[in-house]
Amino acid sequence: MGIINATPDSFSGDGLNSEDDPVQAAILLAQRLVADGAHLLDVGGESTRPGATPVSAETELNRVTPIIKALAATVEVPISIDTSKATVARSALDAGASIVNDVSGLMFDNKLGEVVASRGAALILMHNRSRKEDASSDERLGGRYVGSTYDKLIEDISRDLEESITIAFSAGIDKNQIILDPGIGFGKTVEQNLRLLNELGKLENLGYPLLIGPSRKSFIGYTLDLQMEDRLEGTAAAVAVGITRGADIVRVHDVREMVRVAQMTDALVRPVQD
Repeated sequence: MGIINATPDSFSGDGLNSEDDPVQAAILLAQRLVADGAHLLDVGGESTRPGATPVSAETELNRVTPIIKALAATVEVPISIDTSKATVARSALDAGASIVNDVSGLMFDNKLGEVVASRGAALILMHNRSRKEDASSDERLGGRYVGSTYDKLIEDISRDLEESITIAFSAGIDKNQIILDPGIGFGKTVEQNLRLLNELGKLENLGYPLLIGPSRKSFIGYTLDLQMEDRLEGTAAAVAVGITRGADIVRVHDVREMVRVAQMTDALVRPVQD
């Protein structure tokens, strides 16, 4: 899954905030990501970095809708809308998206599930215990969460995801529409993120495809003492380990490099049978 950030304040520094036409910039980026091997594109109009300021639905709509409409007419891979707002999801699906990536796990907007169910879209449910008061920021390494507590990390994440699944079912969403994301970087300390990635396989018991999004995140930066632009190798290690632990989809910025990492890791741990 290639990332297209239609935001001026993305933590990764790749938001479409230049003076160029953002729609045209998104098209060029999307074409490059697909050429590099992306099977999906995820478009977001609101930063979710630790401590980020929320934006209105109107702002988010204005950022993502024209981009998704243009991409749907330009690329042939499925498009995902990264939002927790029903109004934004509805507009994005109308514009050509077919996946809703909800970082709140249906905990933010109780109408979002109804929108997904009515359109038959795929739904990514992410685990998220982010609290603004737990966020801390370093000028060089960026934001992270420092006060997040769990009784039992994996068990708590599993239970929270099951709650999101129950909400999805109550909205009329079928099991085969659901993908789970354990929320690496969301409401988890550096140590908790490392443990979550290493023990990801325990979430396979939930019975859903697993998506992970470790790309360039601060747990890599704090582990290696590296700024965002120097986290390619750390991301590669996280992607490779995640795949060995059961990840089915990896959401990344550096698609060309991570496609190679994924293909090699698959060859090692998920070989094609003769």
